Amino acid sequence: MENQLAKSNEERTFQYQDSLPSLPVPSLEESLKKYLESVKPFANEEEYKKTEEIVHKFQSGIGEKLHQKLLERAKGKRNWLEEWWLNVAYLDVRIPSQLNVNFAGPAPHFEHYWPPKEGTQLERGSIILWHNLNYWQLLRKEKVPVHKVGNTPLDMNQFRMLFSTCKVPGITRDSIMNYFRTESEGRSPNHIVVLCRGRAFVFDVIHEGCLITPPELLRQLMYIHKKCHSEPDGPGIAALTSEERTRWAKAREYLIGLDPENLTLLEKVQSSLLVYSMEDSSPHVTPEDYSEITAAIFIGDPTVRWGDKSYNLISFSNGVFGCNCDHAPFDAMVMVNVSYYVDEKILQNEGRWKGSEKVRDIPLPEELVFTVDEKVLNDINQAKAQYLREASDLQIAAYAFTSFGKKLTKKKMLHPDTFIQLALQLAYYRLHGHPGCCYETAMTRYFYHGRTETVRSCTVEAVRWCQSMQDPSATLHERQQKMLQAFAKHNKMMKDCSAGKGFDRHLLGLSLIAKEEGLPVPELFTDPLFTKSGGGGNFVLSTSLIGYLRVQGVVVPMVHNGYGFFYHIRDDRYFYTEHCMKLTQQSQHHPQNQYTREHTWLAQGLSWPVQPGNPAQRPMRKS
Repeated sequence: MENQLAKSNEERTFQYQDSLPSLPVPSLEESLKKYLESVKPFANEEEYKKTEEIVHKFQSGIGEKLHQKLLERAKGKRNWLEEWWLNVAYLDVRIPSQLNVNFAGPAPHFEHYWPPKEGTQLERGSIILWHNLNYWQLLRKEKVPVHKVGNTPLDMNQFRMLFSTCKVPGITRDSIMNYFRTESEGRSPNHIVVLCRGRAFVFDVIHEGCLITPPELLRQLMYIHKKCHSEPDGPGIAALTSEERTRWAKAREYLIGLDPENLTLLEKVQSSLLVYSMEDSSPHVTPEDYSEITAAIFIGDPTVRWGDKSYNLISFSNGVFGCNCDHAPFDAMVMVNVSYYVDEKILQNEGRWKGSEKVRDIPLPEELVFTVDEKVLNDINQAKAQYLREASDLQIAAYAFTSFGKKLTKKKMLHPDTFIQLALQLAYYRLHGHPGCCYETAMTRYFYHGRTETVRSCTVEAVRWCQSMQDPSATLHERQQKMLQAFAKHNKMMKDCSAGKGFDRHLLGLSLIAKEEGLPVPELFTDPLFTKSGGGGNFVLSTSLIGYLRVQGVVVPMVHNGYGFFYHIRDDRYFYTEHCMKLTQQSQHHPQNQYTREHTWLAQGLSWPVQPGNPAQRPMRKS
C-alpha cells in the first residue's frame, strides 16, 4: 500500500490531460474588433472604410449565425479546432510536404564536445541514438516532466506523437498513424529504420528486455554503413515521400499492388520509433554560422529521409546531426525539448559513452527490400527532380548576433521576444519601404490539445514607431515613446492569444462552418484586405521564437517572395535562421545586414531610462 501511494503521488507526463480546460470560442465582437485593427497598417482610408463596412455587415448578419453554430460545435468537443486544424493546415494540403510543411534544425552538439570531425559519424551516432531512445523510454514510463507555466500544467498530448508516428498519403486527404503506447497502455513498437544510400534497414532496439547500448548500436550502424558503401545504391523509395501528396498516394497504391509484401515493409517504416538517416556529405558549421548545416538538413538527399515520419534523426559524415520532422502531428516545441535533453546528456557525459563496451549477440539489421519495376523507378526519379527544382527556390541564412542577448534586454525591462519582433518589423520596413504582414506563433497549450494561435506582429503601433525611425525630425523621446507603445501592444496580443482570445483561428472556424453548411464564402474572406493583411496564411513574414535553449530550426516561408524567420534567444546572443522563398530582384539584397543594424539601433535604445513596471515588459513564456 505504501509503495502504491508513493507511485500515485509521482507526477506522470499525461496525468493532467483529462483535467485541462476546453479550448474557448472567443467573443465575435472582440475578434472582429481585433481583426479591424490588424488590417489598418495595409489600408488607405478608402480601403479601410470599405473593410469596416464589410466587417459590420458580417457581424450583424451571417457572422453572428456562424458564430452561434461554432458555439454549438464547441459544446460537444473539448477542442473545437483540433480536427479542423489538422485537416486544413496539414492533411488536406496537396503540395509536397517535405519542403513546404516539415520543420528541421541542426543539433547544437558541435558547439562543445562534438565539433565537426571526419570519421566520427557512426560512433557519435550510436551515442545520440541511445540518448534519444532513453527519452523514448521516459515517455513510455510517463517520466518526462509535465510542462507548466507557474503551477498551471500545459497540454502534453503532442509528445505522444513524437515516436512511432507517420503520415500516410491519401488521394484527397492524408492520415496520421500513431503506434506509440505508454507502458500502462500496452506494447509499443521497438524498432528503428536506418536509411543509407537509397537503402532501408530495420532492427530492434530492445534485446532481452533491455535497451541496447551505444557499443551495440555502433555494431548495427557499422554493419549498415559497410554494406551500403561496398554494394550498389538502393532505389531510394524514401524519395517518393517528397512528392506532391496525391502523386505519392497513387505511387504508394501502385507499389502495394505490385507486391503485397511492399505494404508490410511500408508499415515497418511507419511504425518505427524514428528514422535514422546516414548522409555522406560534410556540411560546414560554426557556432556563429549554421547556414550550410541547416540547408543540408532541410533540403538534403531525399532518398535518406522519410518525409512523412514524425522524426528523422540525420547524421552527416563529419559527425554533425540534425532532425527533419513532419509538422502535422506536433509543433516544434516537442523537438526542442528532445534536442535539449539529448544535448544536456552529451554535455554531462563529455560526449562519450562511459558504460560497458560489451556487445551481446544481437540479431543483425534486416534490409527492407521493396519490389520495384520501371514505373516505380520513374516515379522515384520524378520525385527527386521536382524536389531539387523546388529546393533551388530557397535561400537559407542562419547566423548568431553576438553583441548582446537576453540578459541586456531583460535588464532594461524589455521582453526579448518582442524586442526581436520589433527589430524585424523595422528591418522589413527599411528594406522594402512599407509594412510587412507578419505571423508569430503563440502557443495555446493551456487548453486541451491546444496547439497554436496567430499573433499579427505588424501593428499600427509598430508601424508608427518604424515611421518615426525614418523621420529625421522625430526626437529620441518621441521614438522611445512609440517604441514602448509598440512593445505594450505586442505583449498584450501575445497574452490574449495564449489565453484563447486570438482571432485568426476564430475566423478560420467561422469560414469552415460556412463551408460545411454549403453557404457562399462570406465577403469578409474575399475582401482583398483580408489577404493583404495575411489572412488565409498569406503572411510575408512567418516567424517564431524557438525558445531560450541551444536549439535552432526552420520552416519554409508561407508565401513566395516571403521570409521565414525563426530564432532562439540566449543570455549572450540571438540566433536566427532566415529562409527566403523565390527571391525577387528587390529582395536579392540579403536582409541579414539590415536586421543586424536594427539590433544595433535597439541596443543603443537600451540606454534609455526605461522605468520598472513599464508596459513594454511581459513575463517570459516557455517555448
